[in-house]
Amino acid sequence: MSYQERYDAYKALAEGRLEQCFPGGGLNEVMRYSLLAGGKRIRPVLCLAFCEAAGGKAEDALDFACAVEMLHTYSLIHDDLPCMDNDDLRRGKPTCHKVYGETAAVLAGDALQAAAFQTVLRCKSLRLNTAPQMAALILSEAAGPDGMCLGQYWDTLGKEGPDSLQKLADIDDRKTGDLLRAACMMGVVAAIGCREDVPGECMDAAMGYAANLGLAFQIRDDILDVTSTAEVLGKPIGSDAQQGKTTYVTLAGPEKCEKAVETYTQAAKEALGAAKWLGGTEFLETLADRLALRTH
Repeated sequence: MSYQERYDAYKALAEGRLEQCFPGGGLNEVMRYSLLAGGKRIRPVLCLAFCEAAGGKAEDALDFACAVEMLHTYSLIHDDLPCMDNDDLRRGKPTCHKVYGETAAVLAGDALQAAAFQTVLRCKSLRLNTAPQMAALILSEAAGPDGMCLGQYWDTLGKEGPDSLQKLADIDDRKTGDLLRAACMMGVVAAIGCREDVPGECMDAAMGYAANLGLAFQIRDDILDVTSTAEVLGKPIGSDAQQGKTTYVTLAGPEKCEKAVETYTQAAKEALGAAKWLGGTEFLETLADRLALRTH
């Protein structure tokens, strides 16, 4: 199976399950609007791929993968609100609050966050019955006051925000990296939940991979916000500059940013070498390379 075939298979597996979630109208309709709006599904793909790399089956991590995507979608709904980035477009479609109003959008985001933890904790398919609790703890730490929410808070400070590349990296490691880390680690947890011989170092290797992947991903985002178009990205461009936000491009310039993407991508791939994987990491290495070169 080629890289693209495998990516598409992971994505289809996650989307098939997500399409079964939240049937009906009312609040469920609002939740589904954003949850099923498309996108690359990078986080669920990572979760499923890491489960297989650690020796499990992709299906073993499906509940965890869908939970990560629910939580990610909640963060996007809130990120687009007028009180945050005030964006009108997401994934080529009007943002949730533009279609349903701010109140419904806030509640849909809140409900998706809660549903993410419900999905993890209701998982009954793993041999190790403590695995869902382990995954829920990882997800809560990634999303909470020391994780994604803290990074997002720092990101709202605008001109009061970071004045150095290190401070900006600290923000992005929380805002973007923490949830990517959670997806990768939860994939390993799913494998541990099914077999006893998963090497212990796989968890640290997954964390190292995701940390570097997250920084490369965010720097590429900053570059695209300057060089791409709304039609290609499926969301507004130039919004960071309009809001006075500090980005990698404003601090270092495009050329140094391109070099940083290469450096972090290589570090992500090298981090995988710290563990003995029962499945293999070729897909994850190629994924890192593809994300480094993405145009949307």
